[in-house]
Amino acid sequence: MRVKQLIPRGSGLALLRAWYAARDLAEWARGRRDPLVPPRRMSFRYGGGDFRKQSEILKQGAIGAGLIPSMRVLDVGCGIGRFALPLVDYLDPSKGGSYDGFDIIREGIEWCRETISARYPHFRFVHVDVFNPHYNARGRLDARTFRFPYPDGSFDFVLLSSVFTHLLPEQVEHYLSEIARTSAPGARTYITWFLRTPESLAGIAAGKAHLDIRHDRGNFAVMDPDLPEKAVAYDVDWVMEHYRRCGLRVAQPIGYGKWSGWQDRASFQDVVIADRV
Repeated sequence: MRVKQLIPRGSGLALLRAWYAARDLAEWARGRRDPLVPPRRMSFRYGGGDFRKQSEILKQGAIGAGLIPSMRVLDVGCGIGRFALPLVDYLDPSKGGSYDGFDIIREGIEWCRETISARYPHFRFVHVDVFNPHYNARGRLDARTFRFPYPDGSFDFVLLSSVFTHLLPEQVEHYLSEIARTSAPGARTYITWFLRTPESLAGIAAGKAHLDIRHDRGNFAVMDPDLPEKAVAYDVDWVMEHYRRCGLRVAQPIGYGKWSGWQDRASFQDVVIADRV
């Protein structure tokens, strides 16, 4: 899935909201609004594009990674329900299937509760006020110490889509430990990254990359040194080492994405599928 849009701020953000609100109103007036698709005035903050199409791509990727209807799913950084919505007719509560998601942007969580949880009570959403200078600059909680609001071993399938692409190393390390803590033995994880490999570095150097993540910080690099959380890429060896430390074993070959300029790839970001040992 494509990384979340690097949205403008201030007056530029206000103008975008107004433009999308006008499009939403026009669709509503023509009777074309799908009640289970978030309005554009909200969804552009979470990547924009064709919401239904992108949701289905994410669902099929998860199924290809081993998701089945009886699993207990955790969606870290669930946004506005891009992964939740295509699962409402897939996860089977009679077989134990359930969904929990949390996010740092309150607006998206409120919409998901009102729209999804109200219809599907086995889908639950939690707002967590974690600080991120790009997405939640007034957050009170530190991502380096934040404890996921779930007991140990609660989940069979954990997904993070475009989360670690906006976190710095100490935050990533802590989140990986929390993923391991809340995952049941044998649980599967599906996590997207920007990974620094010889190929991706070559793409960036050649000017082919969709995102110019070239400011080196040792084991990682950032696109914007003044706001590093905009886009972060990690050395693949560093990522693999921290998977091992947390008891996560890579289960399938890494699915490298298009972000660094390689157009023959299936996804935009790099996908790592692993199991909780």
